[in-house]
Amino acid sequence: MCGITGWLSYNQHMEGHRNIIQKMTDTMSNRGPDAQGIWIDGPVALGHRRLSIIDLEGGRQPMTAKYKSNKEIVVITYSGEVYNFKELRIELEYRGHHFSTLSDTEVVLRAYIEWGIDFAEKLNGMYAFAIWDIHQQSLILVRDRMGVKPLYYYQTGDGVIFGSEPKAILANPIVSARVSEEGLREILEMVKTPGHAIFDGMREILPGEIIIFNRQGVNQRRYWKLEAIEHTDSLGKTISHTRDLLEDIVEKQILSDVPICSLLSGGLDSSIITALASKKLLESQKENINSFSIDFADHGSQFVVDSVRGTPDAPFVHDLVSMIKSNHNEIILNSSELADNDLRMKVIRALDFPPAFWGDMWPSLYRLFEEVRKHSKVALSGESADEVFGGYRWFHDPESINANTYPWLTSVTGKYFDGKPLFSLNLLNKLKMNEFLKDNYAQALAETPLLSGESDIDKRMRQISYVNLTRFVQTLLDRKDRMSMAVGLEVRVPFCDHRLVEYAFNIPWNMKSFDGREKSILRAATRDILPASISKRVKSPYPSTQDPAYENALRNTMSEIMLDNQAPVRPLLDQKLVSEKLSFSVGSNSPMYSRMGMELAVGLNSWLKEYKVELNF
Repeated sequence: MCGITGWLSYNQHMEGHRNIIQKMTDTMSNRGPDAQGIWIDGPVALGHRRLSIIDLEGGRQPMTAKYKSNKEIVVITYSGEVYNFKELRIELEYRGHHFSTLSDTEVVLRAYIEWGIDFAEKLNGMYAFAIWDIHQQSLILVRDRMGVKPLYYYQTGDGVIFGSEPKAILANPIVSARVSEEGLREILEMVKTPGHAIFDGMREILPGEIIIFNRQGVNQRRYWKLEAIEHTDSLGKTISHTRDLLEDIVEKQILSDVPICSLLSGGLDSSIITALASKKLLESQKENINSFSIDFADHGSQFVVDSVRGTPDAPFVHDLVSMIKSNHNEIILNSSELADNDLRMKVIRALDFPPAFWGDMWPSLYRLFEEVRKHSKVALSGESADEVFGGYRWFHDPESINANTYPWLTSVTGKYFDGKPLFSLNLLNKLKMNEFLKDNYAQALAETPLLSGESDIDKRMRQISYVNLTRFVQTLLDRKDRMSMAVGLEVRVPFCDHRLVEYAFNIPWNMKSFDGREKSILRAATRDILPASISKRVKSPYPSTQDPAYENALRNTMSEIMLDNQAPVRPLLDQKLVSEKLSFSVGSNSPMYSRMGMELAVGLNSWLKEYKVELNF
């Protein structure tokens, strides 16, 4: 999967800054533990850390390419996977290109040579990369359509610094860890504004965006975004086409030169991906899929139903494993360990900022991926199906649908996504959090593509789908990417294939929920490959520990912070409320006293200290 970084400065020669480029590249070592490379030419330097997945020997980077004149004309530092690279390679060979490797990286490079800046439209995959055009003396930054792979940049007076993660950019001495109101708002609210980053001056390449830097300036363009298109397929055709797409997507995404596995929760989405992967592998006379699930050693009691989780996962996992005979592994986590300060710091260093919601999910996902990585380098995930097919409760709750804010911040699940209660009212007023949220939501609605003549419900549900696909899903994709790449694991997300996203986005809501259930089309398209128990199962999110040991450990850390006059987070908190929280009983369901406020406060304190953040407001 890899990590990339680089520095373009038209007024300097980068050879004199090789030590800085090396430091920037070293920050990506977890993303690419297998190999590294640096390429420097005049004003540009490119760094690469490799996680070897395709063409283990031939895919080293940065990679250069020659064409016709037999001179090197382009060089790339590349992260991700292009799943249709074999088809593109055949087309490029027909057009006269000769390949020296079997990697998808060289296919991307030669696609640029052949089609120029339009090449990105031909790619199907998850990727983020930089191409230096030696003849044009221009740097091209590209990100995949759904933003599965991250790519950040920091413009300078004479160029740009970029990296897969903010830490690569922060390793350059001309960039400081300063955070203004804009960055802190992004941390405190469960909203990820497209293109925004936490640190001052830093930006994130938009999903489906290309940015070109040259001596004349900067040119930004979108090569893909969601569009409203009339859906003319019948219900039967819609179901069958969805199945055809899923079959093709999974077949492409199980391609790997290293062992591949699946992440199985027992929910509809991960079960579909696991079942299809198993089917495709067995049809190809290959070994059955290895599947992995997660559970907690002790919830402190038997499973307790709450407002978002109605059933435990384990029985459903066992149902699918019994049906498809996958090689299954159950990973058991210790709940109290999830509040460990060392583990928290691993999560924060992977993210470069503190998690904004459900704090125990991040360390548990880190530990899950850490265990999976002992067996495999590549995993398939069911992530994003809920955003694509309308699976969350807020898609079906009238209050959430009609609210004038993001649906996940309404009463259905809003208390789980609010970490602000313990923060000072003066701070929240200074940050203008209510105004920020209102403006942010209005911007999202203004972007939403609509069809003329749509019914009011189809228009509203298209808006709900759009904000989920462009705001909410980005937070989950970030979580998946950072926690997996922190341990050198590549996680693929078949439901983010742009063909499937485009198609599902335009299915009318009455068809998308034709049987009165969430994800009706998806259930109907895959019923034959799943146990009935899973086909009928109600959505249950990624598990969160219910063990009181976790909250007790969190409270102990919070108490230590309140006794430390030098703790950087203390001035940001309502210290009276924190004291009241610590006196409340463990497990209180009151939003004001929910543990998420503590999780964010504890994480923010660790981040402010570790990154020596300067709050610039």
